[in-house]
Amino acid sequence: MSTLRGRVAGLPEWDRCAVMGVVNVTPDSFSDGGQWFDGELAVKHGLDLVNAGADLVDVGGESTRPGALRVDEAEELRRVVPVVRELAAAGAVVSVDTMRAAVAEQAIAAGAVLVNDVSGGSADPAMVPAVAAAGVPFVVMHWRGQSIDMNHRAHYTDVVAEVVAELRASVDRAVAGGIALERIVVDPGLGFAKTADHDLALLAGLAELRRELARPLLVAASRKRFLGRVLAGDQGAPPPARERDAATAAVSAIAAREGAWAVRVHEVGASADGVRVARAVEGAAAGSVQPAGSVRPAGSVPPVGSAGVV
Repeated sequence: MSTLRGRVAGLPEWDRCAVMGVVNVTPDSFSDGGQWFDGELAVKHGLDLVNAGADLVDVGGESTRPGALRVDEAEELRRVVPVVRELAAAGAVVSVDTMRAAVAEQAIAAGAVLVNDVSGGSADPAMVPAVAAAGVPFVVMHWRGQSIDMNHRAHYTDVVAEVVAELRASVDRAVAGGIALERIVVDPGLGFAKTADHDLALLAGLAELRRELARPLLVAASRKRFLGRVLAGDQGAPPPARERDAATAAVSAIAAREGAWAVRVHEVGASADGVRVARAVEGAAAGSVQPAGSVRPAGSVPPVGSAGVV
């Protein structure tokens, strides 16, 4: 099934959709309200996510919720780099969630093996050259501008076609800047300059996104506003972010069945189960039901240099 999902050079090769756990080292995240802002707590949380089944953990120090203001570079570095260093030293596969080249460079030096840039390299002109020089994989997300005003940019005639075209242009810029194509992952940017209807259309169009972009696909739906709208229905207020984990797991199973390379989630356990079930269904469709792959059992943070990690 790895051929279906795409191989990302420089990362482990999972036989199913991978699960990326989120570690927000921020005081103002929409999803957890600063619960992991303390560095020690953030490290513990990251290891807990791995033990719950996360294949990699994504560490970020700057909120990108709608309306969020940016933090300065020094503060982002202070938040992120020590957490990356501790998690990597404990054997976790660590991604850094940043739009700044300097943060990416220092996080890579501390042990991060993937850069997840929600701007797709657009926010900082030094980002693509920095990632190219480091030779690490790069997540290119669909992005139309900073969080402070991105809701005003949510205008599409055909959201799937336009996201494909804009992502393709971002991938082309990254490759032209020296990042190897086989190291690029694409993310449709659910919730970023999108309405709930746009997000649902993109989920319905995952097969088209994969086919047209021909790159491994990261789906980051966890706890987002569109899930709150779906759960609220025609009446009532959307449930708070931390009450959207069951809906997130449903999206994770759908995304895995549609061939996503990874899902990015705040609560790992249910999504880890969801991708395993999706893998079992794939096996049944192929005529050979097999175990659902390498989701780690609880208490099994791998040692540094464990087999399969490149």
